[in-house]
Amino acid sequence: MGNMGYVKSYRDLFVYQEARALSREIFMLSKRFPKEEAYSLTDQVRRSSRSIGAQIAEAWAKRRYENHFISKLTDADGEQQETQHWIETALDCDYLSQKEADVLLDKCQRIGRLLGSMIAKSGQFCGTSAILRESAPEYFIENPPITDNRLPITTEEGEP
Repeated sequence: MGNMGYVKSYRDLFVYQEARALSREIFMLSKRFPKEEAYSLTDQVRRSSRSIGAQIAEAWAKRRYENHFISKLTDADGEQQETQHWIETALDCDYLSQKEADVLLDKCQRIGRLLGSMIAKSGQFCGTSAILRESAPEYFIENPPITDNRLPITTEEGEP
């Protein structure tokens, strides 16, 4: 894997891209599941696989606080492990072949390793040195200019 440039968004993270690809693949394969599984196994595996990327996106938004960042990445890892469980359940029910399940499980485990690496190196993603995505709001002005349209401040006696 080559040297990755500056990451401007969670969308630039390789682990996020891998999670999105996994959820798309699971969606396509789960279309074959029986209709009676629509509100159970199909729904569960789709939700957990989609949640991996969502948790990574939330982690990115919370990277200013390292513990929050780690917590959301840990949630993403939990979702990928839950996805592994549902893949194994689909295999047990003969909804997936052994080869299909192995490919999906390998992808989940790869995502898990990438998440583990991000957790171990969380300091590289977090902290006060992170670049803000927007400029400071203009409504925090310490000494606003006095203009003619300002109301005078009055005392309790009613005098300015």
